[in-house]
Amino acid sequence: MDKNTLLAVVLSVIVIAIGFSIQNALYPPEEVAQPAPPAEEAPAPDQAEPREPAEPRDTAEPADDAPAMAAAAPSFEAQAVEEDIDPEEYLYENDLLSVRFDSRGGDIVSFRLFDHWDDEEPVEMIKRGDSDKRAFTLAFGDDRAEPIDAVFHRRADTDEHTVEFYRDFRVHDRNETDENGDPVEHEFRVRKVYRFQPGEYLFELDVVMENRGSGPVPVNVDNRAYTLGIGPQIGPSWRELDGRHEYRRFDHYDGSRVRRETLNAGERERLDTRPNWVSIAGKYFAIIAVPGNVDYAITMAKDDVPGIEEGAQLYFSRPTIRSQFQTDTFRFFVGPRTDDALGRYNRSRDNAFGITNLELEEMVETRFMLGWLEDILKAALNLIYRVVPNFGVAIIILTLVVKALLMPLTRKSRDSMARMQELSPKIQELREKYKNDPQKLNAETAALYKKEGINPLGGCLPILLQLPFFIAMFGLFNNHFDLRGATFIPGWITDLSAPDSILNFGEFTLPMLGWNDLRLLPIIFVATQMVASKFMQQPGAGQNSQMKMMMYVLPIVFFFVLYNLPSGLLVYLIFSNILMAAENIIVKKKRAAAATA
Repeated sequence: MDKNTLLAVVLSVIVIAIGFSIQNALYPPEEVAQPAPPAEEAPAPDQAEPREPAEPRDTAEPADDAPAMAAAAPSFEAQAVEEDIDPEEYLYENDLLSVRFDSRGGDIVSFRLFDHWDDEEPVEMIKRGDSDKRAFTLAFGDDRAEPIDAVFHRRADTDEHTVEFYRDFRVHDRNETDENGDPVEHEFRVRKVYRFQPGEYLFELDVVMENRGSGPVPVNVDNRAYTLGIGPQIGPSWRELDGRHEYRRFDHYDGSRVRRETLNAGERERLDTRPNWVSIAGKYFAIIAVPGNVDYAITMAKDDVPGIEEGAQLYFSRPTIRSQFQTDTFRFFVGPRTDDALGRYNRSRDNAFGITNLELEEMVETRFMLGWLEDILKAALNLIYRVVPNFGVAIIILTLVVKALLMPLTRKSRDSMARMQELSPKIQELREKYKNDPQKLNAETAALYKKEGINPLGGCLPILLQLPFFIAMFGLFNNHFDLRGATFIPGWITDLSAPDSILNFGEFTLPMLGWNDLRLLPIIFVATQMVASKFMQQPGAGQNSQMKMMMYVLPIVFFFVLYNLPSGLLVYLIFSNILMAAENIIVKKKRAAAATA
């Protein structure tokens, strides 16, 4: 192998290594667009006709519990009307979801997905850590206000897919006094109405506020009526948020493109524009909020949560309500980030809510350069899986297909390398003859290549042309949702989207490398790569130092590069090496037979 070929191969390795490092940066946080002028408050909820809800039955018993303080300000104080209500939890289930409610605040404390598993349990989308924090909370005031902790009534006469909570509150407005100089007292009712449907990961939440007397709803804390909060973190569980195997970030869509925001722990950021939707996104799952047309102040936060590596929260702060009765409708998608699950909300006939044009599927990432190739490989993999219901076997079959498609390139590369090897003695003679005249040496070498009809880059160019397939395969195995938790070999390769592990070191990590698992697939890869390189050698090239480097050094470099990459990618590479070795054995036998003849 000449220096040009060697240089090209080494550069290929560098390109691949750098490619892995920048995969996490394919979608860096984008600058937020310039602020638009604040929109006027919309009195009606987004894409929903205003509804006058039926008056819930008041089942409160005589009071003896202490009033629950919801919020306080110099001129505003709201307290729950004293009632004796026992706290309770309520479970709603359909074919996809298990949702557990806490009557304190009418909040959600558990949201499980039956069709997706985290170890031996359904995926839990509400991570609370060691805290008592809840999700879908209400607070009077802005995003810094404490959530309402008062116990709500649960309305019992709703339909089977509706869960409703309500509680009355009393406001003492110190800016308005009666004839005795005491603050005027107003009462208002807060209702939270959750509407689910079978077969849907999306649900609707109505926040209803009603003045029990006359005039607008009497809630005003620094020009905010309430804040709806999502958090403290979303599931599923993770080993670390490394940005590749798992992450938590904020995506928001303005109708033209998705902007992705990555905050550090403890940071907060308020959106300057009103999005169509905003989400807390993980690698495979997300909570997406569709807030409607009200001019909410939307805050993204990563506040600390006890028992969790880092939190992730969204807050929707509503402006003061100017009417006696107000219903705000939010829509939330809590589920997998797949085209099928997200795209159904673009056409009313495809979902039980009759929703159109939400464009939630825009949050599914596509590669800006090789996304088309990744999509083709994904479609082929899914097609094979329908026939052979094991993704590990499907990857091996896909490897055979890709190898067959690339065979013309590999044959051309192999033939070019063989012819270059045959010319090696003549090139060495030229180097000896013109060692003191580099210009003459280059001219004579070029003339020799032309006479023999050989392109000196013919051996490495086909290899470089295969690099897009390698990168597309990496994207496929690292992001394809169906590979999450897909088992190839039970007890060993149990998740093709994650690295394998045969031994965990616990708290111990290898110095400098940071590894705390022993992985077998990278070792097998190195072995198969060395075997494949051995059979690629031409006769008499065994002592060539460049070939020795190809055979021993490059596989070791790849070992460190590939160590923490998805096991599905390593299965593909290992089987590619096996096919390469088999192909070279067959070719050598054919050439030997032809030479003998």
